[in-house]
Amino acid sequence: MSVALGAAWGLVLALPLVRRGRRLTVRARTTALGRAPTTQRARHRASALAAAIVRWSGPVGRVAGALARRREARRSNGVIQHALPVTIDLLGVAVGAGCTPYLAVETVARWAPPALAVRLDGVRRACGLAVGFAEALEELAATSPGCGPLADALLASDRYGAPVGDALGRLAAEERSALRRRAETRARTVPVRMLFPLVFLVLPAFALLTVAPTLLTGFTRT
Repeated sequence: MSVALGAAWGLVLALPLVRRGRRLTVRARTTALGRAPTTQRARHRASALAAAIVRWSGPVGRVAGALARRREARRSNGVIQHALPVTIDLLGVAVGAGCTPYLAVETVARWAPPALAVRLDGVRRACGLAVGFAEALEELAATSPGCGPLADALLASDRYGAPVGDALGRLAAEERSALRRRAETRARTVPVRMLFPLVFLVLPAFALLTVAPTLLTGFTRT
């Protein structure tokens, strides 16, 4: 009897809570339905705005992207050119120690400068995936033009059996000479690049600190 009375009182007390929960659920659904068109309109407006931005900035974005890619290619090529003589010397040492061109590449990939270590390791991994050594070198020359002379020297040894030690020695000397010439060329452009800060920054500051006080003093006396 007591159990039945307890259950009855529980139902009586829970009935208002159930009704309130149903009202809240209906109100939430109604609010969501009312907001749905507004949300869709906002999404359409955002999509139209994004399309307009892409349409108007398309040519500018393409030009900026092309300039950024060209600058990145020049920077990467410069890093390769700086690291190439040391890498060629390491390959020459490995070949002189009795390594084949492939073993020399595999060994030097662990000790070369980072810019070329990644590329030589790519050759090693390509050969590990059943790609020929010559094909991997051709891919290296195609993807990294700065490594073209090195790939050609190794290809000549792999295909025709030409002695690679002397070729690597000559190539290292040529790369050092080219690196020196590029450094001298950049050094000759320094005076031209210094004209802008000299004309637009140093000279106006000099005029403000020396000529301007004299003129102001003369004007105040008159």
